[in-house]
Amino acid sequence: MVLLGVNIDHVATIRQARKGCEPDPVAAAAIAELYGADSITVHLREDRRHIQDRDIRILNDTLKTRMNFEMAATDEMQKIALEIRPHSCCIVPEKREEITTEGGLDVVLQADRLVDFINPLVESGIMVSLFINPVLKQVEAAAKTGAQYIELHTGQYAEAFNTAEEAMALRTLQEAAAFAENIGLSVNAGHGLNYQNVKKILSIKNFEELNIGHSIISRAVLVGLGQAVKDMKDLINVCSVC
Repeated sequence: MVLLGVNIDHVATIRQARKGCEPDPVAAAAIAELYGADSITVHLREDRRHIQDRDIRILNDTLKTRMNFEMAATDEMQKIALEIRPHSCCIVPEKREEITTEGGLDVVLQADRLVDFINPLVESGIMVSLFINPVLKQVEAAAKTGAQYIELHTGQYAEAFNTAEEAMALRTLQEAAAFAENIGLSVNAGHGLNYQNVKKILSIKNFEELNIGHSIISRAVLVGLGQAVKDMKDLINVCSVC
């Protein structure tokens, strides 16, 4: 059965619009867990535009499931990860001007540096994932860094959904996921997945977990967070066995 990771960054985005205390992403995480989330993803950015240090420390102490700590490959973030020791870290590219993470990490370009960056995390017991585009040379490079997981960027598929390019985008993901599994990597996926396109992504049987944020939080505005998480979890459970 494919697991559901719920990204709560956008709850923090709403809070930070007023620099206040509500809505609290910690409370959102508790609701998401209650209604079926298998993990909670938070991205602590360099500029602290949404998730704050306070959030990750409380979440790390209170989550009943797992915290997936998204972070850039910087000394500051490595230090925080080694201090709090989340269940997992997903290393992502990061630009200050972007609204959300755009594209995957170029592992080929910085493989040697990533080996040195990842090793202390793995030695401390943290599961490490690299967020990459579904490109075979990136998958191959990821396997050489010491990371145990990759998370395949599904943005191209999400943009191609219901167009002539959809089948090719799915095939590219399938090939990358199968190749990763064959060389010893576990595979997650995320970015741009929603209640309409998630069914077809689940035709790929190599994924362990889908990380979904924006569409769940958007739906929550209309139906409530608990219902939004439950709807996605039910959809994944049904489609996982299709």
